[in-house]
Amino acid sequence: MTSVNTLVKQTWAGLRVLVVLTVLLGILYPLAVWAFARIPGLESNAEGSVVTRNGQAVGSSLIGVDPVPADPAHDPWFHTRPSAVTPEMPSGASNKGPYNEDLVKSIQERRAAIAQREGVSPGQVPPDAVTASGSGLDPAISVAYADLQAQRVARNAGLPLDRVKQLIEANTSGAGIGVPGVNVLPLNLAVQAAAGGAH
Repeated sequence: MTSVNTLVKQTWAGLRVLVVLTVLLGILYPLAVWAFARIPGLESNAEGSVVTRNGQAVGSSLIGVDPVPADPAHDPWFHTRPSAVTPEMPSGASNKGPYNEDLVKSIQERRAAIAQREGVSPGQVPPDAVTASGSGLDPAISVAYADLQAQRVARNAGLPLDRVKQLIEANTSGAGIGVPGVNVLPLNLAVQAAAGGAH
């Protein structure tokens, strides 16, 4: 009889703990986090830092998506870092070391393609233009990579080079790769707005 009483008491105690923890961690804690995220100034971050234009979501300031030009010969966009993202791996690095032959070949191909696109020698292409980030989704590029693209963007967007450089400066912050970085999505939107939304 004593063992049955003990079992009933332990079962009841376990059920009470289960109910209390379910209420605390399954209901109250998520509600508190949700309510905290609604505080003005935090809501945008909590909702994914979505960037909108004319009431439509056009991307996130935290996720780099490389724009694909409709006409590569007249490309008016700033480009992000290359991505290691694949359908099987939605975020992450390639996990290839600096001496991996495939990685070295990819970097050389990227450097040649970017040099051709920007009309410069391969030696002028900055490292972040040819190497993917740890997440594969970096939203920012270095100021050097933005400056490298400025001439092409100005020409194809029909803007003065000085104006494009002003837009680069306006979209430069401390959120780069260990150095000041330029967030590509807001920069492209600013270029598009300055060009009259033609692209």
